Amino acid sequence: MSMNEAIQYIIEKIKEKNYKVEIQRLKLEASRKYNLDRVIRNSDILKFTDDPHIIEILRKKPMRTLSGIAVVAVMTRPKPCPHGRCTYCPKGENASQSYTGKEPASLRAIQNEFDPYKQTLQRLEQLKRIGHPVDKIELIVMGGTFPSECLDYQEYFVKRCLDAMNSEDSLILEEAQKKNEKSKIRCIGMTFETRPDWCKEPHISRMLDFGVTRVELGVQNIYDFIYKRVERGHTVRDVVESTQLLKDSGLKINYHLMPGLPGSNIERDIRAFKNIFKDE
Repeated sequence: MSMNEAIQYIIEKIKEKNYKVEIQRLKLEASRKYNLDRVIRNSDILKFTDDPHIIEILRKKPMRTLSGIAVVAVMTRPKPCPHGRCTYCPKGENASQSYTGKEPASLRAIQNEFDPYKQTLQRLEQLKRIGHPVDKIELIVMGGTFPSECLDYQEYFVKRCLDAMNSEDSLILEEAQKKNEKSKIRCIGMTFETRPDWCKEPHISRMLDFGVTRVELGVQNIYDFIYKRVERGHTVRDVVESTQLLKDSGLKINYHLMPGLPGSNIERDIRAFKNIFKDE
């Protein structure tokens, strides 16, 4: 009961005066006043109010949903890349290839045993608890070369993410996609991570079927001799072809770039960046 009283005390104080700057002091004051064994969290208060003014004050990291879209990042199961392993790859224990296992998305994935439904649901609940709207979601499927997974796993993974947003299970992916069109939590954007050599016409065709709107492409650099030195397993030609195919398919593109790779230097990296933005 003391917790509820302390929260009501805070809410009334916020209504009396804008405590945006002094909210932490107010929480400490209320926690002491009502002899609580811990300091009240913003998420505790948010459960007791739907006042938009109070929600705005208590919302943590407001930039995350400033555009009205919340990002939900989920991680696929640990699996070796099809070409092997790049020399710089951290390959953390029980983590997806190219991840250390210490990233927030990796930690959530490990906690949920890489289950796509549980990861999505947990992240949605976390965002709601700290005051963020979750009616519009951009789903980011992380974990390396997702298109190299078997098609059954790809369909299962995306479907279960949509099931979590729909609050309802579906038998097949197409059913989940149809339900999501009218769901209270809609997936309005979807991103896949992949390599240039796993981003050709058949891969892109499947991405479009899944509803992908953006692709994060592991380019890293634009020099074949560096690709060979780090055992990257593809060429600049693959980068050019995959980029052109993605653009022709109307998909947004993000490049992952890595300055300072073996064989490179500051001048070469600067030239690479200039070429990327100038070369058509």
